[in-house]
Amino acid sequence: MGRSRRTLPEELLMLALDPATGTTAQPQSLDLGLAGAQLVELALAGRIAPDGDRIAVVVPRPTGDPTLDCALELLRRRGAPVRAVHWIGGPRLGLRQTYLSHLERCGMVAAVPGQMCGVLPTTRYQATDTTISREIRGRLDSAIRTGVPPDPRTAALAALAHAVGLGKHLYPGNEGRSSRSRLRDLIRHDPMGGLVAHAVMDVQNGVGAQPRRGQAPAGRPAGPGARAGEPARGVPMQPHHGTMARAAAH
Repeated sequence: MGRSRRTLPEELLMLALDPATGTTAQPQSLDLGLAGAQLVELALAGRIAPDGDRIAVVVPRPTGDPTLDCALELLRRRGAPVRAVHWIGGPRLGLRQTYLSHLERCGMVAAVPGQMCGVLPTTRYQATDTTISREIRGRLDSAIRTGVPPDPRTAALAALAHAVGLGKHLYPGNEGRSSRSRLRDLIRHDPMGGLVAHAVMDVQNGVGAQPRRGQAPAGRPAGPGARAGEPARGVPMQPHHGTMARAAAH
């Protein structure tokens, strides 16, 4: 890849990729999660900061990552802090395909053309180096197993994975129930990740038009007890030529 650190959107997408099918789990919510992961990555880079339930640009200097810098510039053009739920719920046409293509250019995945029902062209994505996916997954497993507070990046990744509904993909069945519960609990270890994760879930539950219950106004900390429902579920297949909604895996 030519660099030592992956971004949170990349890691979230790698978590969602099914090595057996080459498809991504939770397609609709994953798009929201990628938008949220961009916010957390920009916050970790010191470019934005939470302001109550809003996001404010504090350093507009580019990061050097074109996709992140596009998001940063759009936030800067708003001219005022924007509610996280409004940002995440905005149009995100092609964001998942953008990151899949990026991972392909980085050599992390390989595109495998195919057809759905023998007619509709589709593209599956296979990880070229499974050690990367295992390392990402291992960080979550370690945080869940040991109970030791994870670093902010891993805590945010856990929060986003829970928010988009990857818990049942990563820890399926009754035997994974306790792991899914602990994955959810990791939200509390990163304030920015928690803010974004709750915004992702609020968008899925259609409550983006008003503050989340228990959410304080901008500039004030949120009170305890804020809750959100379960995210939607789905199983995707990436279509050929980057048209995101033309096919779905069954």
